[in-house]
Amino acid sequence: MSRLRLHWIFVLVLMTGIVGDGFIAQAAVTPSPAGTAVSQKVKLKGRIAKRQGDVLTVKTNDNREVTVLVTRTTSIKSKGGFLTSGKDFNLEALLVGLRVEIEGTNDTQGQLVAQKLRFKDSDLEISRSVETRVTPVEERVSRVESANEELASQVDELNNISKTLRTDIDTTRTEMVDLNKKVNERISALDEYDVKEESTVYFKVNKYDLSPEAKQVLDDIAQKSGTIRGYLIEIAGYTDTTGSIQKNRDLSQKRADEVVRYMAENHNIPLRRMITPFGYGSARAVGDNTTREGRDLNRRVEVRILVNRATATE
Repeated sequence: MSRLRLHWIFVLVLMTGIVGDGFIAQAAVTPSPAGTAVSQKVKLKGRIAKRQGDVLTVKTNDNREVTVLVTRTTSIKSKGGFLTSGKDFNLEALLVGLRVEIEGTNDTQGQLVAQKLRFKDSDLEISRSVETRVTPVEERVSRVESANEELASQVDELNNISKTLRTDIDTTRTEMVDLNKKVNERISALDEYDVKEESTVYFKVNKYDLSPEAKQVLDDIAQKSGTIRGYLIEIAGYTDTTGSIQKNRDLSQKRADEVVRYMAENHNIPLRRMITPFGYGSARAVGDNTTREGRDLNRRVEVRILVNRATATE
């Protein structure tokens, strides 16, 4: 073979780009506005990393990412065997992870427009097997992510409700503190009473039944209490010093209880209006127990109508 013929064969080899996988030939190059070569023949091998409609992202064997556009005229086939041609496939066969060999040209957007796209039947089966396993997982992951987003939204809503509740609780707590303060002040004021009416009924020696005169006194007290708002009746029983201390305590208590019974049964005075009656026995004498007159004064029940000062000013 002559040297001239060898020279032209070498030039043709350079122009057709027969140098190896992933090599980009430099023949018939027309620069695009973006600087990307248009009508440039490209051959590459790699794996489909992503597919969105008819656009593929292919990761090449030399670890580059190339955007590939599949058109209606793209030939998609499996590789044939000895003396056999491959099978035709549509775009749906191009699964993520499939190993492919692509021939095409670059367009003005920097995409590789595929003219031929080839793959092995065995690689397609593997990709389909992986797709069968991965798709349900991806669907579950998608559902979990959706549930997580919904849960996050509910958590945000609960947080907002919680903030509102905390604000309401703080406001209510402040109001309760103010109310408690007012109540405590009111309760403290309830310890201060004014005596509106005061009467005394007397008893015979060793007796606790009411005389007609005593009943008349209690009738007057009951009538006056009906004209007073928020009243209380204080009832205290007493004796002279005749007899033992315990006997006198019991007797004075019976006298006080008899007054309570009369007021409740004959004038419908509520028991809550009558302070718990108490028998003081011979204590708190108002007369001289060494004289008959003094002892007569000491055998008594004192009845007072009390009104709280705070209630009286309302």
